[in-house]
Amino acid sequence: MIPEAATQREWLRQWNDATPALAANRREELLHLSDERALAASEALLSLVTTVSLSPHRLHSSGFVEQQAFFHRRSSS
Repeated sequence: MIPEAATQREWLRQWNDATPALAANRREELLHLSDERALAASEALLSLVTTVSLSPHRLHSSGFVEQQAFFHRRSSS
């Protein structure tokens, strides 16, 4: 069942009115986001999609520096 045009316009007006407040709220939350909460949020998201056990070491290092050192050694040989 499709809402009447007047109901749709009212719904759209409410969303348009709320958009700046929602954006300001999001900016404020991100400004005050701690590293711990950001890490917990990313862990929660990653746990939804992974089917393999992930190393706890990745919480302290991405492995990027080690990977680049490995590639550099290979190219120097």
